[in-house]
Amino acid sequence: MRNKNLESAFRNPHSEIRIPKSALPYTLFISDLHLSPEHPASMAAFQHFIATLAPQAEALYILGDLFEYWAGDDDLHDAFHQQVIGAILSLSAHSTRVYLMHGNRDLLMGEALAAACAATLLPDPVLVDMYGTPTLLSHGDMLCTDDIDYQVFRAQVHSVDFKLQFLARPLAERKHYIEQLRARSDREKQDKASDIMDVNDDAVARLLREYHYPRLIHGHTHRPGRHEHRVDGFLCERYVLGDWDKQANALRCDAQGCREIALQP
Repeated sequence: MRNKNLESAFRNPHSEIRIPKSALPYTLFISDLHLSPEHPASMAAFQHFIATLAPQAEALYILGDLFEYWAGDDDLHDAFHQQVIGAILSLSAHSTRVYLMHGNRDLLMGEALAAACAATLLPDPVLVDMYGTPTLLSHGDMLCTDDIDYQVFRAQVHSVDFKLQFLARPLAERKHYIEQLRARSDREKQDKASDIMDVNDDAVARLLREYHYPRLIHGHTHRPGRHEHRVDGFLCERYVLGDWDKQANALRCDAQGCREIALQP
């Protein structure tokens, strides 16, 4: 028998229906959606996800790069951004908690955006208790230490002084600068070896050791999958979230563990 509530949600992604929670509580993780007006398929998949699967979860964690780029919270009223914010805000009607983490593309997300989404902004990394399993969350770019040029750039843009000076510029100027930066980055990636844009095993081991050998969930590399790391005799799981450029996807975690979900359009 078809679920009429879900059919209604597909027709109207913002309909405020009450979708019952799963019998086994679970949490969802997504990252690297890169939402923008230029990628309508990703936006449609996101709206579908928010209307159907996300309301059934206890919590949704968005681990960076929700947007193709974010020039600052003074861009909240952009029409496309309002669509994204409205979709996330709709989850509050279902008591689904939402957590946002910065990515490398939306590093400038701030408390004003989080408040508009009724979400909590998280530091990177952050350790959470996920149904009894210590779980470390990160966007993941800090682990790509073989890409030395990127790590130098990352240190610069993460500095408080840089962010304050950059946000002091007019919004249009910031957007133009970011678009130029994206174009340059795309050109440079073509000349980089694929393996240096993946995580470094030693960097992963150091992070797991620092946080006492938790499970690790991150995005950024666009290489979804499950990995095992043996660090100081401890076996640690590492889950990598996929990007949404080709296939919308999520990670579902509950008391029994985690599994990847490919989301149908």
